[in-house]
Amino acid sequence: MSETEKAPERSVVGVPARAAALKLLDAVLRRGLPLESALDRAAQGLERAEDRALAHAIVAEVLRHLTDLDALIDSATAKPLPDDAKARFVLRIALVQAIRLGTPPHAAIATVLPLVDGGPKRLVHGVFGALMRKGVTMPDPPSLPGEVGERWARTWGEAMVEAAARMIAVPPPLDLTLRDPAATAAWAETLGGESLAPGHVRLAAARVTELPGFAEGAWWVQDLSASLPARLLGAGSGHALDLCAAPGGKTMQLAAAGWDVTAIDLSDSRLKRVGENLRRTGLKAKLLVGDALTFTPAGPADAVLLDAPCSATGIFRRHPDVLHRVRPRAIAGLAEKQRAMLARAASWVKPGGRLVYSVCSLEPEEGEAVADAFLASHAGFVADPVAAAELPAGFAPDEAGRVRVLPGVTADADGFFVARFRRAG
Repeated sequence: MSETEKAPERSVVGVPARAAALKLLDAVLRRGLPLESALDRAAQGLERAEDRALAHAIVAEVLRHLTDLDALIDSATAKPLPDDAKARFVLRIALVQAIRLGTPPHAAIATVLPLVDGGPKRLVHGVFGALMRKGVTMPDPPSLPGEVGERWARTWGEAMVEAAARMIAVPPPLDLTLRDPAATAAWAETLGGESLAPGHVRLAAARVTELPGFAEGAWWVQDLSASLPARLLGAGSGHALDLCAAPGGKTMQLAAAGWDVTAIDLSDSRLKRVGENLRRTGLKAKLLVGDALTFTPAGPADAVLLDAPCSATGIFRRHPDVLHRVRPRAIAGLAEKQRAMLARAASWVKPGGRLVYSVCSLEPEEGEAVADAFLASHAGFVADPVAAAELPAGFAPDEAGRVRVLPGVTADADGFFVARFRRAG
C-alpha cells in the first residue's frame, strides 16, 4: 500500500472531505482508475453529499491544473519530491483550493495537515506558506501534461493544443438533446439556452433535475458531438442495433427518430440507468446485457451503431483524469479491440444497410486508422460519406466524408470521430 492510501480520517470539520480527495487522487494518479468510478470507494464514510461533491471538485480541479501545480511545488523545494510522495499529493490539494477554488489559505492548509500526521508536516506547511507569501497564481490557460501536448501537436498542430488548454480551463456547457426536435426554439426560450441545432439546446451549468422538462422527459443530457452518430442514421422505421449503448443518449435518439431499437451493453447496472431514462422520456427500446464481441443478435439489422469503448481523450474537459491515465499502449490496445468489434458489428448489417462507427477520442489510431482498416478488409462495405447539410452548424466532414471534431477547429464540443459505411445491396 502506498503512503497516499494511509491518510487518517479525522473528525475536524473539513478534514474528512480532504481525506476522501486524497484517496481519490491516489486512485487516479497511482492506480490509474477513472475518477468517476473511484469516487464511491474514496468517499465511503462521508455522511454529507456536500462533502462528497467537495472531494470530487477538489480532485477534478487538481487534475485540470496538475502540471502547473507540480511546477509550483518544485519551485519551492530544494529537490523535487517523488511523484507519489504524500507531501506532493497533499500540497496539490491545498494549493488548488487556495488558488483556484477560493478557499481561504488558512483553511486550505489546516484541513490537509492532519493528513500527514507522522509525516512531513513541517515541509508541507513551509512550502505552502512560502508560495502563498509570493502570491503565486496559475497560468491561464493551464498547461496540458507534456506527453499529451506533444502527441497532439504532432498529430493536429500547436493550434489544437492551445485550444484544448483553453477548453479545459473552464467548466463545460450543459448540452441537452430534445425528444421532439420540432420544439427546439420553444425549449431554448423556456430553458434560457441557445439552440445549437434542431433537437439540441445548450445551457450554462445547472442542476439538471430541477430544470423544466426533466420530470416529463422532454430532453436528456448529451454533448452535441455525442449526438452526431445517431443523427447520421436519420429517421427510420426499421430495426437498429445500438452497441455499447450506455449511457443511452444514442438509444433515445434512435427511438425518438422512429427506429425499432435494440440496445446492447456489457454493464447490467449502466443498462438499468438506460431503462430509467427511457421510462422518463416515454421512449421504447429493447435492452440486452451482452458483449459486442460475443453477442449474436436474433437477426440482421437495417442499421448498426457502434460507439466503441475508447481512450475517451475527447471528453477531457468533462473527465480530466483521462489526460493523466491514458498511455499510448492503452490507445493501441483499445484500437485493436475496436477493429474486432467493428468487424463483428458489420456481420449484423442487412444488405443495403448502414453501419456507423464512433469514438470520443482525439487519437487517430482509434478513429481514422480503424475506419481505414475496416474498409481495406471488408470488400462488401463502402464508405457512406457524410454531407455538410447533415451536420449542425460549425461541423464539417473531412475529405473522406467522415467527421473529426477537434478543439479549436470545430464548434465548442467534445472531441469525436464518426465514420459511416453502407453494405452492398
